[in-house]
Amino acid sequence: MNKKTLVLGASIKPQRYSNIAINRLVNYKHEVVAIGLREGIVSGVTIDTHLMPYKDIHTVTLYLNPERQKAFYDYLIALQPERIIFNPGTENSEFQNLLKQAGIYFEEACTLVLLGTNQY
Repeated sequence: MNKKTLVLGASIKPQRYSNIAINRLVNYKHEVVAIGLREGIVSGVTIDTHLMPYKDIHTVTLYLNPERQKAFYDYLIALQPERIIFNPGTENSEFQNLLKQAGIYFEEACTLVLLGTNQY
């Protein structure tokens, strides 16, 4: 099933996990949109540098540390995704409490592992 995914903290650098995640998500036939600090294209996915009014986001996968996430709290909650994945190093109890209040499911997991084990 195609789960439209927003990669937040996307990077054009091939060694970054966000870049690897974009590649894998595309390989697994998920529609991907991405926001990062620098514009670029990864596996045909344009990395936007501004907050975009994306529609029908199923999953947000985070690649930003908790401090950098703060600027995106309201934006992500307004997107009303089905879930937000906190990849290793992005765990954030403050944001998770806000997500609970908004009724948005979240999990602390690794997107790459979820894809590789067919649990995405």
